[in-house]
Amino acid sequence: MPRIELVTHIHAPRERVFDLARSVDLHMASTAASNETVVAGVRSGLMGLGDSVTWRARHFGLWHKLTSEITQFSPPAHFRDSMVRGSFRRFDHDHSFEQAGKAGDGTIMYDVFDFTSPLGLLGWLVNRAFLTRYMRLLLEERNRIIKKAAETDQWSLYLT
Repeated sequence: MPRIELVTHIHAPRERVFDLARSVDLHMASTAASNETVVAGVRSGLMGLGDSVTWRARHFGLWHKLTSEITQFSPPAHFRDSMVRGSFRRFDHDHSFEQAGKAGDGTIMYDVFDFTSPLGLLGWLVNRAFLTRYMRLLLEERNRIIKKAAETDQWSLYLT
């Protein structure tokens, strides 16, 4: 069962970073390379407890659909999105936010992405060969976009 853990230091208020991380619009901007779009559920704005979204994206030359739901929500410290339907056997993605900096003007964002692939041993081999690295790169790109938006005026494009 692979587990990806990331730590991102962001020079912006925790509340802003928390909201950017749950923005459907920012998510689409951060996954432009895979042509990710919303096909059902929350289509724009911020997600909250119980909200779900179905994404359609192209990965490895194939189109995939994945539905995730916000299953835990403690603003502005933590939220979890969990797969309801999709290509994985299961996944949970925990997003945690810790206030940092002398004036509390910084944030440490923690991601823990815990997943299981389908297909038993074959899925395990796929994880070892490339899937875990691929998912890490996707999450790192997403965090890069969140950081850039939070630290510049771009945040106002996603939060009103």
